[in-house]
Amino acid sequence: MSLKSFSDYLLLEKTYSKHTVLAYTRDINNFQNFLNEHHNSENVAKVGYSEIRQWIVTLVDRKISNRTINRKVSSLNTYYKFLLKTEDIDINPLKKHKALKVGKKIQLPFSEQELKLVLEGAISIHDFESARNHLIIELFYATGIRRIELVNLKLSDIDTGNNQIKVIGKRNKERYIPLIDSITKSLKCYLNYRSKLDTIEDKEVLFLTKKGFIIYEKLVYRIINKYFSVASTKAKCSPHVLRHSFATHLLNQGADLNAIKELLGHTSLAATQVYTHNSIAELKKVHAKAHPRNQR
Repeated sequence: MSLKSFSDYLLLEKTYSKHTVLAYTRDINNFQNFLNEHHNSENVAKVGYSEIRQWIVTLVDRKISNRTINRKVSSLNTYYKFLLKTEDIDINPLKKHKALKVGKKIQLPFSEQELKLVLEGAISIHDFESARNHLIIELFYATGIRRIELVNLKLSDIDTGNNQIKVIGKRNKERYIPLIDSITKSLKCYLNYRSKLDTIEDKEVLFLTKKGFIIYEKLVYRIINKYFSVASTKAKCSPHVLRHSFATHLLNQGADLNAIKELLGHTSLAATQVYTHNSIAELKKVHAKAHPRNQR
């Protein structure tokens, strides 16, 4: 069974994104290369758990993190489940595999002061790129959308009449997120500069490069990192940290966890609960400061 059939299955039946499918096939190719090097074979379908365990050991020896190894093995497991479905194998060699232990990954959000510093002082809006960059940061913080969701936004997804945007999330699931007034103002400013570009190749897309093409994920990351690496001391300054900040700050202000789950496009509440540790920390500060028994 070729990887092409597997890729088509993930894209068409499971409706995974192209980025996700590429990651899955890359992991499986990595295992194929291991088999070729150590067992003179590239037939992933005809191996047992012992060969997979050897692969895992080599990954550990290369100092690859347990989290990354678990992701690679998960990709392989998904492939074996597909081969079971197509009756190309009878037994999944990973059926009894237990994932490697990983520590809880706590990612600190940007503070409200850091957001204020960037949005109100770090960006001087005077041309297309500065207007675009300001809107991108403001939209991330105001809506909590994912980087790929922002990249794929179309002009038709913006509904200024109802102050909301339509977002196409994972598995092509649609959700609507309300817009705050400042976004509408920044949007008008950006669209004014956008309309003056010499050429626009991707006319339906909201965010463009200065050459008129759809913006790409690496550029979005560089934009966020550029401004926040100056305003913040955090080691990681990424679009995901802005999404994290959106959720955490809403929780700190008393927003309902289920409502935040819907805004983020999570399918389960468990995925949203990762943000609660920061909210609890904030509550502890408030409690310590305000409780009568603590007043001295």
